[in-house]
Amino acid sequence: VADDLFRNVRGAGGGLTVRAGFFEIYRGKCFDLLNKKRSVQVMEDEHGAQHVVGLHQSTLASAEELLLLLSTSDRTTRATAQNTHSSRSHAVLQIEVVEPASESVRCKLSLVDLAGSEWAAKAQSDDRQNRLDGAEINKSLLCLKECIRALGSQSSHVPFRGSKLTQLLKDSFVGENSRTVMIATISPCSVCCEHSLNTLRYAERVKDWQAMDRQEAQPPQPQPQPPRRRSHRPRPPPPPPPAQ
Repeated sequence: VADDLFRNVRGAGGGLTVRAGFFEIYRGKCFDLLNKKRSVQVMEDEHGAQHVVGLHQSTLASAEELLLLLSTSDRTTRATAQNTHSSRSHAVLQIEVVEPASESVRCKLSLVDLAGSEWAAKAQSDDRQNRLDGAEINKSLLCLKECIRALGSQSSHVPFRGSKLTQLLKDSFVGENSRTVMIATISPCSVCCEHSLNTLRYAERVKDWQAMDRQEAQPPQPQPQPPRRRSHRPRPPPPPPPAQ
């Protein structure tokens, strides 16, 4: 993705620049992973667009610089009964392509790594912090599921404000010229079958909703009209000559 991004930016010309910010959503709050985990706020402007206020952004010149930037971050992890280094937050990498003269954003790409849902019975954790983390993760994933369901059913109300995750992803779901892609990671183990099925259901809902959304966005194709048939009526006889 990074290689394609910078290749397209160079091909577009015009002196476009790329800048990126990296933050996590932990227990319903956002923290800047490139600025000592300082708190940042997700705010909505008068046009309905979402902005992360206070987020540190770095200007990048290559894909290598982007990968190096990610390696310096410190995402929140904890040891659980199932994973030694379990992610306890959702991580969001925001990449913007900017026109330097006007500082206007040409396009924005949000790459979101969702923390996996947790079942208390299987986590087998006596640590209170882990239980609180798991409850907040499950709450945000449930809200994401409800938003996807509401969009798929064309509901008049989509609960984007149910969590910081869905509020942040509002632009990706309903923004102008937006597209959403979900990459599902599943396990081949039979003991993880139920988790894998839930993940695939998530991805299928997004795929079906996006396909329906694109179909509705296309202008209606004109229906071919049958050729008009000419009627061959006999010409009336010429009038008789005037009497002498």
